[in-house]
Amino acid sequence: MSEVPSRFTGVTSQLVNLVFDSALPRDLAGFWEGLFGWDAPFELAFRSEAGPKQGKNRLHLDLASRSPGHQAELVDRALSLGARHIDVGQGPPEEKRVPWVVLADPEGNEFCVLEPREQYEGTGAIASVVIDALDPERLARFWAAALGWEIGVREESIVGLRPPDGRGPWVEFLASQDDKLRRNRLRFEIAPRRGGSRAAEVRRLRALGAPGQGSARHGSVAMVDPEGNEFSVLTPR
Repeated sequence: MSEVPSRFTGVTSQLVNLVFDSALPRDLAGFWEGLFGWDAPFELAFRSEAGPKQGKNRLHLDLASRSPGHQAELVDRALSLGARHIDVGQGPPEEKRVPWVVLADPEGNEFCVLEPREQYEGTGAIASVVIDALDPERLARFWAAALGWEIGVREESIVGLRPPDGRGPWVEFLASQDDKLRRNRLRFEIAPRRGGSRAAEVRRLRALGAPGQGSARHGSVAMVDPEGNEFSVLTPR
């Protein structure tokens, strides 16, 4: 991907919401509210969507833990609220092939409860939002330019963005060979900062590599990133 055009330098959007499509949004919000208290620069939002979940999500949450005991406590709490163990290739939980625990919420959305990791100290309840990517570096560069976040980790299979003020979850792009086949059930909503212009922001994001014109609906402009992950641009705030 090309470098950020000079006329856009210093102009960024802010991450406002991580949206979950949900058959029962009130119930799903209750699950996540019961699992942890939420204090972060963006919100979790749950929107009604009648269609059932199909296949593995391309976006999932990694939850942070402070100690092995806290990790076990989070897993037990999630299970008591309606989560279940799932195998996405790591093997059954009793074999403990990996130090993290993979679960699904009551509507099947995958998430991980991580073992304590120094990198995620201070993130709060959610360590990171993880996005499957065919080209993690390219997608990280797009979102770094879109949000004004820094690339904090570059490894063989993952590139991670950290918030500039150090508050809240990372956004990480995990190498995957799976093509995107359907609309994402989890997606970002972003917005220009106060005094900005949504139309100008849509033009800027297109120049950064978001394909298409963007279509306005329900007070927002629907767009996709360079790998087709849906997101929306809201009015300035």
